[in-house]
Amino acid sequence: MANTKNNTLDHTLGWKFSLPKFMLLPFLILISLSLFRCANMQRPTGGPKDSIPPKILSEIPPNFSTNFNSKQIVLQFDEYIKLTNPNKEFSISPDVDKQPEYKVKKKSLHIILPDSLEKNTTYTINFGKGLVDYNEGNALINYSYVFSTGPVLDSLMISGSVKNAFTKIFDEKEDKDVRVLLIPTSQDSIFGKKKANIYTTVDTSGNFTFKNLREDTYRIYALKEQNNDRIYNSPEESIGFLADSIVLNKNIANIKLEYSKGNPQKFRTIDKKIEKDGQILLIFNQPIDTPIITIIDPSDYNADKRVRFSSTKDSAFIFVKNLEFDSIKFEIANNLRILDTTVIRKSKNQKFEKVIVPITNFTNKVDRIKHITITSKYPIDNANKDKFILKEDSVERRNFQLQKDSLDANLYHLRFNWKPKKNYELVLQEKALVGPFEEFNKEEKYNFTFNEADNYGDIKFNISNLDSNEQYIVELIDDKNNKVINSKILNNTNEVNYIKFPGGKYRLRIIKDINKNGRWDGADVYNKIQAEPIWYLDKPFTIRSNWEQNENISVQFDND
Repeated sequence: MANTKNNTLDHTLGWKFSLPKFMLLPFLILISLSLFRCANMQRPTGGPKDSIPPKILSEIPPNFSTNFNSKQIVLQFDEYIKLTNPNKEFSISPDVDKQPEYKVKKKSLHIILPDSLEKNTTYTINFGKGLVDYNEGNALINYSYVFSTGPVLDSLMISGSVKNAFTKIFDEKEDKDVRVLLIPTSQDSIFGKKKANIYTTVDTSGNFTFKNLREDTYRIYALKEQNNDRIYNSPEESIGFLADSIVLNKNIANIKLEYSKGNPQKFRTIDKKIEKDGQILLIFNQPIDTPIITIIDPSDYNADKRVRFSSTKDSAFIFVKNLEFDSIKFEIANNLRILDTTVIRKSKNQKFEKVIVPITNFTNKVDRIKHITITSKYPIDNANKDKFILKEDSVERRNFQLQKDSLDANLYHLRFNWKPKKNYELVLQEKALVGPFEEFNKEEKYNFTFNEADNYGDIKFNISNLDSNEQYIVELIDDKNNKVINSKILNNTNEVNYIKFPGGKYRLRIIKDINKNGRWDGADVYNKIQAEPIWYLDKPFTIRSNWEQNENISVQFDND
């Protein structure tokens, strides 16, 4: 009798059944393939992510060597390495004309040194964040290789911090590329063609440290530059400095530098054009305290011209009776001293529309505090009340007030006893606003209602520690968007009042206006004049609706 006994699977699979012998082999192959496919669907977890930077196993020659004469430095690590952005991250101080070469060979870094090393000099090679492990990119941070070509290793240190002179903070994102330069007074080259050769970058908090320095007398600068040449040569670059030199014969700490943009050494007109509305725009590379614009060709245009300056006095808007010229030449002066001359050539096909476009202070609601203001980029010589039509629920009202501002001749105020739940329409008919050369507006219509929410309050500041001989600028800043809402000049008073002011959160900034020009001025490194001092109230304050508040504050500038 044939053997019909079945083969049984009852081992590690956890189940049991029988198959005929002729089906056993194909079944085992199928199971093996299925298990193989399933195993490949999951990635091995591999444990926690590697966060450890490469570890140095050996340094040849040893770090901090003296009488150094090797042509190459070899650093051996415990894992494979690579370089990231070495041109920016790696530096040698003092700097050399020909930079070292950095070559990675598996787990080692070979540094080939130039032949131009000075005798009896201590050199420091800073790695920044430029050396990382191959797989995870963990950087070897704060590592420096130091050696001396002479018998002595310089060991003096200078440390300190930098911040923005205007904001009084160091912004890690905005100011991360600030460098601190240290230059011996015998070769002070911050303005010249030779790069500063002793320098360091700041950390994420704005702190810096120079190590292994020799005894000498130095000047120190903080530089936020445009072209990475370690020379102050552009008005767009920010600079900070100590007015006095540093005599280094012992370790020095707590150096404080504040950097800012200062005025360029030479004045020039950086842009000029004729706008479509006929106004002529001149933009300067710095503000002018007492600006005078003269048209010197065609000279007969000069008598009737109108000139308006930007609030910062670094731009001029010129208006002339007609634009029937091929070119026009201007002379720019300050306090009767000629600064520049410039010519604008008009395009033959250029067309202009000299129209006054009204600018108002509201969208769809008005209130009894601000009412309505009307101005224009173009000069307004007259506002004709007869061509202002105000309707209340379609009924025309003539008992509104229309007045020119007492300080700004180009600003008009329209006031009315606005009422709740009324619909208003204001029509500025054609020629409601007339300019100096018979320009006028096109008809404009505005629809709005009265804002019943009375969100205004009063706050009065009594400020101590102000010098009665100094002028100050007090600025109220919106805490949400960091915009200056109000600016006041203080002379011989210590009181600042904000009456019927919109409720909300604000900050307070006080500038010591040393040169009394009504604006903040950055540092003048050429004449060793520091940026004007600024003080900030240490926390925001709230103007509350229908409240009267009195606050006492004490001002202390950093350099007082």
